[in-house]
Amino acid sequence: MSEAVLATKDLRRSFTQGEVTIDVLRGVDLSIAPGEIVALLGPSGSGKSTLLQAVGLLEGGFEGSIRLQGEEASNLDDEGRTRLRRELLGFIYQFHHLLPEFNARENVILPQLVFGTEPKAAQERAEQLLTVLGLGQRLDHKPAKLSGGEQQRVAVARALANKPPLILADEPTGNLDEQTADIVFAEFLNMVRKEGSAALVATHNERLAARMDRVVRLNEGRLQ
Repeated sequence: MSEAVLATKDLRRSFTQGEVTIDVLRGVDLSIAPGEIVALLGPSGSGKSTLLQAVGLLEGGFEGSIRLQGEEASNLDDEGRTRLRRELLGFIYQFHHLLPEFNARENVILPQLVFGTEPKAAQERAEQLLTVLGLGQRLDHKPAKLSGGEQQRVAVARALANKPPLILADEPTGNLDEQTADIVFAEFLNMVRKEGSAALVATHNERLAARMDRVVRLNEGRLQ
């Protein structure tokens, strides 16, 4: 059996407000196999985003083990965490966070250049991904000239650009109307499966969750 692309053990996160300690994650054990797409369900405030921030190595203050493709990440310094994020992870958020001064193609090229990809190969990869996502005629458009659904498609292409083993998506269609969300989410699933990445997708949408390989539920800081 292939080693898990993500494995957490007894993952915990607490916040202190004045004299009150709030336990957001209370010992989360989660394993995701290569290529597996997992829905993370839970009500608002259940800790979904906190869990994604933890496994995405975006914030400190966590206790427990986080292993990415077998490498223990929880004790790494900033340089080590940056290396794992760059090599192993792709991120998609509810709001696309595209760079407004760059066009669609350039938004997908830039993370590849940071990764060390040659410019010509980066451009070809960006155009291929965007064309598959239906944006072949919109490559030179800046985000302000794209619809919400088109912007999120660019964000999907950007997340997949470096062929990461794991995609972390936080309500990736939560800012879209239902019809557009359905279309973009279907394209997201198709692209992730085609690329062979695994994904952990936080959502509150049961209907979208049912289209993934497995559903886990986070409630009061624990997975059910």
